[in-house]
Amino acid sequence: MPRPEKHVFVCTQNRPQGHPRGSCASSGCAEIMNEFMNEIQARNLFEKIALTNTGCMGPCMMGPSVLVYPEGIMYGKLKKDDVKTIIEQHLLGGEPVAELMVPAEIW
Repeated sequence: MPRPEKHVFVCTQNRPQGHPRGSCASSGCAEIMNEFMNEIQARNLFEKIALTNTGCMGPCMMGPSVLVYPEGIMYGKLKKDDVKTIIEQHLLGGEPVAELMVPAEIW
């Protein structure tokens, strides 16, 4: 398998109900992870985009959060429809989706 051009990390951290930091799991990360898997499969992007679920990446208040490398861009408070936008505009088009990015003072 060739080295992928992009690597997408989806936070799937889970914490007990009422935990002060919250978690991406309680914010809907499973739906985001599934949508990335479905889109990568439907578009046959396995060799271009690697997808990894990960634990906490820090800004829990921004969940569900996704980190894209090699750029190191974090997206937060994502909805299912945002996945297609990230894939089309950033991962394939090379242009980060500014309105979905976690603010610089947080990430």
